[in-house]
Amino acid sequence: MAGRSSGAVTLARTVRFAVNLASDPETPPRGVNGYAGVPPADGFAACYELTLACKGPPDPRTGYFLDIKDMDRAARAVALPRIARACLGARATPEHPAAVLGRVFGPLSDALGGTLESLTLALSPYHRLSMTAHLPGVALVRHRFEFSAAHRLHAPSLSDEENRRVFGKCNHPAGHGHNYVFEPEIALELAATAGRVPVAAIEAVVHEAVIARVDHTFLNHDVPEFGPAGLNPSVENIAAVCFRWLEPRIPQRLGPGARLARVTVWETEKTSAAYPA
Repeated sequence: MAGRSSGAVTLARTVRFAVNLASDPETPPRGVNGYAGVPPADGFAACYELTLACKGPPDPRTGYFLDIKDMDRAARAVALPRIARACLGARATPEHPAAVLGRVFGPLSDALGGTLESLTLALSPYHRLSMTAHLPGVALVRHRFEFSAAHRLHAPSLSDEENRRVFGKCNHPAGHGHNYVFEPEIALELAATAGRVPVAAIEAVVHEAVIARVDHTFLNHDVPEFGPAGLNPSVENIAAVCFRWLEPRIPQRLGPGARLARVTVWETEKTSAAYPA
């Protein structure tokens, strides 16, 4: 109805910044190009993205829930100096980014009026750490992998004509291939891991449980789960099968404080499936 305030929204804002390796973390950040990052990279630097997601109702007069400039200021005043100090002091007093994120969440939420729902630090385009308000003390780790595989979409319960109609060129008898991107989301209790994310162990278990099974294979012929008596190797089914392969191994290899929350598989840049939903 016109004139009525909408319900709560989640507003996200990404703040890009560089930690310059020759800089003083107490120096206020300088720069005007927020798209590239403030402060900008000046010489050798570590470049990160911090995404804040806040939840609340928009103001019925302005339509604003929060001013994104206030979100920027809070991130740069509260979070960035702590991250920079940890980054520049890593050799003398090592501290894992997940532990830093845990220390930053509360003060940053206070600075934003208690509205902060989640905080995500992108350490690279392929490795992200998140914390959420409803899971305090738990880091969500997303780490990306790639594998190449061929498949043919064909349902035995359908006639050849129906398969061609439903799957089109993806039903070609010789199959076709993709460079898939695979991203598990692992929930880690920081108290059980001393605030550390065991990246090497994550890479090892994902390689053993998933990548080694599917990379450079023809899924319909080489992977039993997608064989004649198995599932059609759609991206949806690939995500579900990969989850089932990996889920029991995560606590076995990473400890009881770790669990697999979700996996996402990209078939192309435009098409992906996540399991469970």
